[in-house]
Amino acid sequence: MSEDRVAPGLQRLGWSGFFEEQLGADEFEYTPARIDAVHRGRLTGLTTGGQIEIELPAKVDTAEFAVGDWVLADPLQRLVRRLERKALLQRRGEGRRPTQLVAANVDTLFIVASCNADFNLARLERYLTFANDAETDPVIVLTKADEADDPSDYERQAAELQRGLAVVTLNARVPEAAAALRPWCGPGATVALVGSSGVGKSTLVNTLVGIGWRQPQQTGAVREGDAKGRHTTTSRSLHPMPDGGWVIDTPGIRTLHLKDVGQGIDTLFAEITELAPMCKFRNCTHDHEPGCAVRAAVAAGTLDADRLERWRKLHTESRGSTR
Repeated sequence: MSEDRVAPGLQRLGWSGFFEEQLGADEFEYTPARIDAVHRGRLTGLTTGGQIEIELPAKVDTAEFAVGDWVLADPLQRLVRRLERKALLQRRGEGRRPTQLVAANVDTLFIVASCNADFNLARLERYLTFANDAETDPVIVLTKADEADDPSDYERQAAELQRGLAVVTLNARVPEAAAALRPWCGPGATVALVGSSGVGKSTLVNTLVGIGWRQPQQTGAVREGDAKGRHTTTSRSLHPMPDGGWVIDTPGIRTLHLKDVGQGIDTLFAEITELAPMCKFRNCTHDHEPGCAVRAAVAAGTLDADRLERWRKLHTESRGSTR
């Protein structure tokens, strides 16, 4: 269905032809609602008429829903069903822990890091794999640029992690930060933020949202010595931005376990992915096999050895095996 046939009020909430085409002939009487908060036993959603509390059938687990999901509600605000997602950010559990849904139908994932001792390439690669696997466009946002002697060096290192990757350097506390991210925050667009605690993520959310709609996200101080912050955000919620877009804040993720994310890794390490077919053996691990085109590139100086080692670690973790 053409986007121009979608009701403007729904478009402002992020509705598109992708969702409209999922409606059956008998479902146009229902109200589309976008989940803006997930609680232990209830859901709230945004409609063209405002926020509603969605009545859930017995035995429905709210853990099966994510902020950003689209659902249909009947005239009594009872849940009918959840629509198929265009994108899903999910944190897979280790061992017997269940998968945790982070956010749904996100157009752009802002991966927030800071220009200080907390800057870590391996961690950024982990977040990029997370975004690629969810089929969400990643943008690296480097905060605390005003505190760094040479923020351009951090920007260069981040930009080299993935082809075509956008990197924005800013001070999250000033109004100009919102202007720097405006290309991804237009009407109907949805962005989410991930990053370690203390990098200025909640501060940036407050800057993007502006003053006067909801209580600002709490921000925490940064410990001296290791540049690490205190964890402050503990839940997920959908916030409107002045330009018409939506932002989803997420808790600081201390650990991000990656499993079955081969496509995300292939996108991140495109230079290795493209060399692999040239290896002598089809299932080459690029570790010890003769005729390995990837290790030959390292020997020739055209591929960074540290980059290959980080690929090995992520690839091994994704497959759930040990070396």
